[in-house]
Amino acid sequence: MAKEKIVLAYSGGLDTSVILKWLKETYDAEIIAFTADIGQKEELDGLEAKALQTGASKIYIDDLRDEFAADFIYPMFQAGALYEGQYLLGTSIARPLIAKRMVEIARAEGATAIAHGATGKGNDQVRFELTAAALAPELKVIAPWRSDEFQEEFPGRAEMIAYAEKHNIPVQASAAKPYSMDRNLLHISFESGMLEDPWFDSSDEANKSMYVLSVDPEDAPDQAEYVELDFVEGNCVGLNGAELTPLQVMEALNELGGKHGIGRVDMVENRFVGMKSRGVYETPGGTILFSAHRKMESLTMDREVMHLRDSLISKYSSIVYNGFWFAPERLAIQALVTESQKNVTGTVRIKLYKGNVIAAGVKSPVSLYNPDIATMEADPTKAYNQGDATGFIRLNALRLKVASGVEQTSKK
Repeated sequence: MAKEKIVLAYSGGLDTSVILKWLKETYDAEIIAFTADIGQKEELDGLEAKALQTGASKIYIDDLRDEFAADFIYPMFQAGALYEGQYLLGTSIARPLIAKRMVEIARAEGATAIAHGATGKGNDQVRFELTAAALAPELKVIAPWRSDEFQEEFPGRAEMIAYAEKHNIPVQASAAKPYSMDRNLLHISFESGMLEDPWFDSSDEANKSMYVLSVDPEDAPDQAEYVELDFVEGNCVGLNGAELTPLQVMEALNELGGKHGIGRVDMVENRFVGMKSRGVYETPGGTILFSAHRKMESLTMDREVMHLRDSLISKYSSIVYNGFWFAPERLAIQALVTESQKNVTGTVRIKLYKGNVIAAGVKSPVSLYNPDIATMEADPTKAYNQGDATGFIRLNALRLKVASGVEQTSKK
């Protein structure tokens, strides 16, 4: 009788390496490892041999960078998503793509379950499992960290390291970096370890070695650098006149932003599972793109459409953060966002200097800004009669006058 097949989201780190072997033994199952290349760079080196040595019957290492940039990062940026005013959702937006591909592999391989190494305290477990529920409700989801049996066997990292040594699983576990990292095309995140103390200063000189994508703003070049971003319907399609794919845009902006110390965020955020957590993020390219996109909208987007879209930013951001990317409410808001971006076309010039993204010019063939109307000098178009403002103000003041009269009467 054929063994059950389980598709495991596999990074090659201590947790997923141990989980791969544990799943194989506990479920007497065939384990198919899956790693999504979404911009981890050197973290992918040697994964295939390691997964097979650890017990996987097969491993998929799929390059999803183009899809990640075009179909996940770009639509999210069109929506102006910013969680709790600071976080550009770099980890959040990657999870639904990874889970989507896991589902596709599970169906292709005839697997009955998918598994992940997300802990029971984090957001990722929710993101993986909500995506699976939306796309393949027939699949079973195995979350070892929520299993009593797994927790009893591995109450801490020491037991996991001992297990890895016993089973000849090559892992790199060290106290040299007492924090966890998660990297992709959009950002890199740091959490746990010494970062669990919110008084710990992540910007201190002694902690420079922690950062990967960006230099310290104080060490950035003393000379500012300019970059021009070309937009078509809300999407950046080129830099400095050169046409680029979304992936190429993100890679180029990451390099520019990192060079100038742009995109570092240190925050305490509210997890969906109920607790507060402290995270440090580097999002160099995304920070530039976010700022430039907003600048492009300021010239080309209708006021009421912009205000309507902006009223949904908090909701949309929470939807992404909480793992509901494939939920009907996200799709509905995205349809509105797509419509709102039809006129967001033109070029934005940005100045990069020591951690700052500074607006330095914007132009568009479909600009809604008319200098002849906006001028403080004589209006050659005669489109705006300043005298009309008298009635406009009087009508808007009416309810305030009525309310004031009621208040004065009540005080007598």
